[in-house]
Amino acid sequence: MTAAPTAKSSMLPTYLQVAPLTIVLALFFVVPVALVVVVSFFRYQMLVGIVPDFTVKNYVDLLSNPTTWTLYRSTLKFTLIVLVITFVLGFWIAYFLVFHVRNLLTAIGLFLVCTVPFWTSNIIRMISWRPVLGKEGLINSALLNTGVVDQPLDWLLYSDFSVIVAYVHLFTLFMIVPIFNSMARIDNSLLEAAVDAGASRWGVIWNVVLPLSKTGIALGALFVVTLVMGDFFVVTVMSGGLSGSATSGIFNDLQFLNYPRAAANAVILLIIVLLIAASIFRLVDVRKELVR
Repeated sequence: MTAAPTAKSSMLPTYLQVAPLTIVLALFFVVPVALVVVVSFFRYQMLVGIVPDFTVKNYVDLLSNPTTWTLYRSTLKFTLIVLVITFVLGFWIAYFLVFHVRNLLTAIGLFLVCTVPFWTSNIIRMISWRPVLGKEGLINSALLNTGVVDQPLDWLLYSDFSVIVAYVHLFTLFMIVPIFNSMARIDNSLLEAAVDAGASRWGVIWNVVLPLSKTGIALGALFVVTLVMGDFFVVTVMSGGLSGSATSGIFNDLQFLNYPRAAANAVILLIIVLLIAASIFRLVDVRKELVR
């Protein structure tokens, strides 16, 4: 007569299933982040390098430095502007693909067309804006030839405008995809019922489509926020060094081998991103929506 399996033994297969993912997360996320946090409390000494003495001087220097606040304000400015623009573009593109393209295969095909630029690297797609926005670029040439302006516009390239254009180009797809997935799950009968109840087209969008797409909007916002706040290359290249971000400050510290200060800056940035993510998840229960 065999004994009945205990609760502990019955849970063993579940532990074995999650063990690989747990090991991967521990090795490639938990351990690196923990090391960054630990190094952020070390001391840096010229000609010596990292000195493992506990100190909070790195955080005090960063938070008391006006340059740090300027860089973070610039980062938040870019993040907010890009988030708004990508949301507007992503929402309406997804809305068109889901509700105005009758053929599902056609909608999927148009959706895949949106991904074609992503077959090339981010660097190539970003630098491709230079011949468009430059003083002798396509836009300035068209404006000069049509007599709209008398001289080339200087603010099109190497400015905050060019940085935002590059960000929108690079990250709009990350807003389209989750919103498209959320909208595709909306039953068309709900829209028909709203119309039968007397709702206008804008009323249907505001009261039906937008609330039912909030999961995709939240995920898209999270993607865009993390990508913009974690980038430094676009700001450096497209602004010509005239603008900066929090990550560019981290990069400068790394160039001078000041790893403790860079680590402290990275911890501050991580905390800000986590607070923004927590705010998004507080507004929308993503886990609850995804299992519906």
